[in-house]
Amino acid sequence: MEERRPHPLLAQVPLTVSPFISLPTATTLPYTYKSLPSTLPPASTGEDNGIDKPRYVVSASGHAAHPDEIIASCKALQAHLQKIQDDAERTIREWEDGIKERELAEKRRLAPGWLDREEKILEPAKKQKSVAMTSARVVPEQNIMDSQDGGPAVRSLTEEKAAEGEELDRAFGGMGLR
Repeated sequence: MEERRPHPLLAQVPLTVSPFISLPTATTLPYTYKSLPSTLPPASTGEDNGIDKPRYVVSASGHAAHPDEIIASCKALQAHLQKIQDDAERTIREWEDGIKERELAEKRRLAPGWLDREEKILEPAKKQKSVAMTSARVVPEQNIMDSQDGGPAVRSLTEEKAAEGEELDRAFGGMGLR
């Protein structure tokens, strides 16, 4: 009951032979070819040491696995992600430390010794008078208003002001008043 006639629709399509298309040919095997045995030995890289666990968890793509394999792969993935996160945090920390070190180096370049001391308020140091000068001019502290007729307190105060003016002239140069 076999019919050797082609389908009526296919019979209407003409067949052409194209020189650009070549049909596959059978490959010739070398003389040293040996066929594989029908039963293969267990894999040498198996983690189960020859114990096959039933793979009853099947994904939508058709991949089957045992729950222990799934847990092991999840732990390996988690360890890998933790390593990547630790590396990223270490890189960021090194980057921030480098920025702080560069800023500190710049500050030390601008004001050497400033950051190395605990005292941070700058105050001008008062000039200490030598012992010889203080012994020559021992004047008791008096209020200007207490002295009468321009006593020694007034004279020492005006002399002291004049000395400060001369000192400023020496430091900043003479600035004559016009």
